[in-house]
Amino acid sequence: MTDKSNCIFCQIVSGALPSKKVLETDRVFAFRDISPQVKDHILIVPKKHVADLTEVSSQDGPVFQDIFESVQLIVKKLSLDANGFRTVFNTGEHGCQTVFHLHLHLLGGAQMGGSMVG
Repeated sequence: MTDKSNCIFCQIVSGALPSKKVLETDRVFAFRDISPQVKDHILIVPKKHVADLTEVSSQDGPVFQDIFESVQLIVKKLSLDANGFRTVFNTGEHGCQTVFHLHLHLLGGAQMGGSMVG
C-alpha cells in the first residue's frame, strides 16, 4: 500500500487541497481533472485510500457501488448520457497510473479517438 499521508487525492478529499468538486457521497468524491483530456474530465475517487485495483478488498463493494452510481448522476448532470462518454481505471506503471490512489476517469463532452491505446 502506498503512503496516504503524501497522497494528493487524500488531500483533495480532506479539503487540504482545492478542487472543483462535481459530486460527493459518504464514500466517494468526484472532481474535475486539473489537466483535462477532453471538455469534461472528471475523477471519481473513493474517500478511503486504496492505491489501485490490486488492493481492493471484498469489503470495498459498497465503494464501487457509489462510484458507478456517481457516474450515472454525473453524466446526467453534465448531459453526457445523450452522446456517450468513456470511463477508465489506470493501474500501475504500464497502465499509466500517475497518482496511486484508485480513481475512475470519466471523459466526455467531445468526440474521442477510436483507439483505446496510443
